Amino acid sequence: HPALSRRYVLCEVVSEDPRCRQCIEDRALALAVKDAISRVHGDYGLACCSISFTVKYLNAYTGTVLLRCRKDSYRLLCSTLPFVRYLESRGQRYPCFLNTLHVGGTIRTCQKFLIQYNRTQLLRLLQNCTNEEERQRIQKSLMSCSLTEEQSLSGDEEEDDGTE
Repeated sequence: HPALSRRYVLCEVVSEDPRCRQCIEDRALALAVKDAISRVHGDYGLACCSISFTVKYLNAYTGTVLLRCRKDSYRLLCSTLPFVRYLESRGQRYPCFLNTLHVGGTIRTCQKFLIQYNRTQLLRLLQNCTNEEERQRIQKSLMSCSLTEEQSLSGDEEEDDGTE
């Protein structure tokens, strides 16, 4: 059934303001993305993207975000993400941008990509170490990276109940 065809867009929230991480929540992020879609693609674009759009996973600590949309509107969504300029929380605006890391057909492929991406980032950190203690801490983090069933982002892949 084509209506159940989804795309998952893996992004990271990048901000120089440390307070921005505190306001990363599903609702604020969804509002910022929908506002950008409306500004860039108008009511029609917003209507297309809003069907089945949701924030599937969010980690405020790492700034990692997984957005879900219909397969036929993921290009519209992706073209809009560079126009997200801030997140709003409790009347405050925190400047940031969304860096798209990966677009996948399943949550699992996004998970696998994220693990590989994090390993690469850790290796970069390792190369820039200034002392042995720092190097050992990063190596320990590197060794603990593994994909197991318990670490699933949101549980079952096909949890959609078709009420959309």
